Amino acid sequence: MSGFGFNLLTSLFPFMFIAVFGLAMFIFITTFVKAFKQNKVNQNSPVLDVQAKVVTKRMAVRGDHSHTTYYVTFEVPSGDRMELMLQGADYGMLVEGDKGNLRFRGTEFISFTRN
Repeated sequence: MSGFGFNLLTSLFPFMFIAVFGLAMFIFITTFVKAFKQNKVNQNSPVLDVQAKVVTKRMAVRGDHSHTTYYVTFEVPSGDRMELMLQGADYGMLVEGDKGNLRFRGTEFISFTRN
């Protein structure tokens, strides 16, 4: 009886391996395509300068603190808010409540000049 279970496992292993590998490749390719499309949208968007206020800041840490992504939410005079991803140096220079001129293109942060 134990031999039957072992034979079943060894015969299913190649299919399970292919399925897991295929799923991983699908996720990788989907993520790459999404990032490529967003970059293309950003490149085709106009550069905008708007008055904005820094509403909130957050960090997303992945892995064992090996990769940190920085985000800042800006509010424009109409009340609309947008969250943009920033580099660490830019993130560190901003304080919640800061008001100034936000320059961005699509979802790409370019600069923020405090008033």
